[in-house]
Amino acid sequence: MIRITCLGAAGSVTGSCYFVESPGGKKLLVDCGLFQGGRRMEARNWEDWEFNPAHIDILFLTHAHIDHSGRIPKLAKDGFNGRIITSPPTAELCHALLLDSAHIQEMDAAWQSRKNKRQSKNEIMPLYTVEDAEECLSLFSPVERNQIIDVEPGVKARLRNAGHILGSSILELWIEEERESMKIVFSGDLGRKHQLIVQDPHEIFNADYLFLESTYGNRRHRTFEDSKSELLEAIQYSTSRNEKIMIPAFAVERTQEILYILGEFQRNGMIPDIPIYLDSPLAIKATEIFRKNKKYYDKEAQAIVDEGFDPFDMPNLRFTPTTKESIAINENPGSAIVIAGNGMCTAGRIKHHLKHNLWRPGASLVIVGFQANGTTGRRIVEGAKQVKIFRENVSVRAKVFTIGGFSAHADQNDLLEWVGHFESRPRVFLVHGEPASCQALGDKIKEIYHLDTHVPLWKERLILKPKELSTETPEAVEEEPDVERLILNGVIDLENELKALKKRVKKAASSGKISAEDLDQLKYLREELQSIVG
Repeated sequence: MIRITCLGAAGSVTGSCYFVESPGGKKLLVDCGLFQGGRRMEARNWEDWEFNPAHIDILFLTHAHIDHSGRIPKLAKDGFNGRIITSPPTAELCHALLLDSAHIQEMDAAWQSRKNKRQSKNEIMPLYTVEDAEECLSLFSPVERNQIIDVEPGVKARLRNAGHILGSSILELWIEEERESMKIVFSGDLGRKHQLIVQDPHEIFNADYLFLESTYGNRRHRTFEDSKSELLEAIQYSTSRNEKIMIPAFAVERTQEILYILGEFQRNGMIPDIPIYLDSPLAIKATEIFRKNKKYYDKEAQAIVDEGFDPFDMPNLRFTPTTKESIAINENPGSAIVIAGNGMCTAGRIKHHLKHNLWRPGASLVIVGFQANGTTGRRIVEGAKQVKIFRENVSVRAKVFTIGGFSAHADQNDLLEWVGHFESRPRVFLVHGEPASCQALGDKIKEIYHLDTHVPLWKERLILKPKELSTETPEAVEEEPDVERLILNGVIDLENELKALKKRVKKAASSGKISAEDLDQLKYLREELQSIVG
C-alpha cells in the first residue's frame, strides 16, 4: 500500500503539498507551496515538517505559483537535497518567483523585528532568505512534458500540459513494488479550454487514484467575451471620469493575459490612449520569461507573433521597476491603467494604489483572480465599505468589477468534462478548494460518473491500496503482452489518446480542416507506441 499525507491544499486553496510514501521506503513530495490568506493560515508555514526533509528523494512541482512552490527554499534549508522535477518554463519562473518571495520574507521579518524591538520583544527571523532561495535553485531538474521518465527504480513519471499557466503540468505517477503497481494522477491546477496564451489541458484516460483541484468546483465562469466586455466597461467608466483603473493581478499568467487583451483593445482602437503601467518588478521579469518561451504558446498567440506583433507590448505600456517610478504613478493626475501585485491585495504595490484611489468615486478596481478567505480582496468583493490598508481604514468608493471569466482555473463544467475522459474508474480526492467547492464538485462527479470521491482534511493520511499483479506466467508470454506492464509504461493512455485523436482527425477531414498540429501529434503517438511495444 502507499500512504499519501495531505499537507496543504486540503480544505483550502493554498500550501499545496502531498507526501507520498511507498512500501519500499521511497519518499516523494508533490508540490511544496506557501500558505496564504490570513494570519491563521500563514502560521502553518512555520510549523515543523511532518517528515524529515533530508529523506525526501524527489519533489515533483506542478507549476510555479507560490502556493505550489513557495516553501521550497525552506525545505532545502531544512535538509532537502533531492531533485526537483518540473517543466523548463516552471524552473525559469521559479527563479524569479522564489527570489522575490525570499525578499518579501526578509522585509516582513525586518519590519516585525523593528516593531518588536520597540516593545522589548525578540527579533523575528525570516521563513527563509534570498540566499536560501538561491541555493535551492540548483536542485531544479527540468524535463520536457509528454515523455515518461524513470525517476528511480520502481517509479516512473510523466508531466502533461495542465493549461493553467506557462509550464503548468499534470503529474502522472506510476509506482511498482513487489509485484504491485499503481498509477496516481495529480491534476495540479487545471486551466480552461481556449484560455489565452497556453495550450488546452491534456486529456488523461487512466488512473487508479486521482487528486483533482476544485478551486471553482461549485462555480461557473462568465464567458470570455463577456469578461472582455466588462473589462472594457471598467476602463471606459474611469477614463470618462479622469480616474485610475486598478487591476490587482498575480505576476504570472494573469498579468500577461491582461496585457494580451489590452493589446488587442489598442490594436482595434477600443480604448483611449492612456498610460498602462505594469507596476511590479516580478511581473516584468515574468513577462520577459513569457516572451522567451514562445514555443509553449497556443496557436492563437503564435499567430499574433507570426504577424509581427508582441502580444505583451503596446506603445503606451510603461514598466515601473523602481519605487520612485511607482510613487510617480499616483503623483500624476489623470486616468491610467495600473496593473500591480499581489492579486489578492494583501501585499505588494497594489496596496499603495488602493490607499490613493480606492476611496475615490470614479476610480475602478478590477478583480480578475480568485480571492482567498481572509484577504483584503475577498473583503472588498464581499461588499466591505471600508478595509484596512497600512493600518489605516480606507473607504471603498471606487466601482468594483469582479470578472471571473479571466480565471486561469477550470470551472465546474471544465473540471467535470476533464474527469469524463477517464476510461478507468479512479477514486477521486478533491483538493485545492474550499470545503463547499470540493463537496459540490464531489457530488457532481458521483451523480454523473458514479465515481467514489473523498475530500481530505489537512494532514489527513490516505492509504492507497494498489492492484496485485498476477503471479501466473501466461503460456504465450511472447505474443501476449502483460497488460499491467503496458499500463505502467503509459501504453494504455497512448492508445486511448490515439483513438480520440483519430476520431477528431476523421471529423476534421470531413470538413477539410485538418490541423498540422493534429497530424504531428498523430505521428508522435504512433511512433511512441511502436517504440514501446515493438
